[in-house]
Amino acid sequence: MSVRILALVGSLRAGSHNRQLAEAAGKLAPEGADVQLYEGLAEVPFYNEDIDVEGSVPAAAVRLREAAQAADAFLILSPEYNGTMPAVLKNAIDWLSRPFGAGAFGGKPVAVIGTAFGQYGGVWAQDETRKAVGIAGGKVIEDLKLSIPGSVTRFAGTHPVDDSEVAAQLTEVVARLHAHAGEAAAA
Repeated sequence: MSVRILALVGSLRAGSHNRQLAEAAGKLAPEGADVQLYEGLAEVPFYNEDIDVEGSVPAAAVRLREAAQAADAFLILSPEYNGTMPAVLKNAIDWLSRPFGAGAFGGKPVAVIGTAFGQYGGVWAQDETRKAVGIAGGKVIEDLKLSIPGSVTRFAGTHPVDDSEVAAQLTEVVARLHAHAGEAAAA
C-alpha cells in the first residue's frame, strides 16, 4: 500500500532549511511512502469565515484542502518565529480545520519537526504547531520529534540529506510516520 505524506513547510523562503528538510524526507522515505512537498501556502489568503462559503472558497484554499484530503498523513516542518510558529503555517492549519468537525486532518497521523537558528531548534514553535494541529483534528504523534538547532551554521554548506546524523533521524521520523499511517488505514 502506498502512503501519501503531505509535507507542509512553515517557511516561504526558497532556501529555507525546513524546506530542505522536507526535500530530504522525500529522498529518505521508505518504500511505499510518497512524501509530497506542498507548494502554494503563500497564495492561501488569511482564514476568514466570510470567504469560507461553499461555492466561493478561494481557489488556493480549495487546492490546499484537496491535497490534504488526498493525504494519508502529514509531516509539518516549522521554523520558530518570535517563539512560535509562522503565520503561514497557522493559516494553513486554520483552513484545514474547517469545515468544523470535517476538516482535512480528520484523525490522520501528523508528525511535527523542524530546524531553527536558536539553541533549541524551534521546540516552542513545534509544540505550538502540535497543539494547533491536534485541536484541528490531526492525530499528532507526540513522541515523534526532531528539533535541529543552529540551522544557519549547521546547514550553511550542507543540505540536510547530506548530514548523516540528520539523515538518520529524519529517516526514522518518516518511517515511523509511514507505519502510523499504515496502521490508521488498516483500522
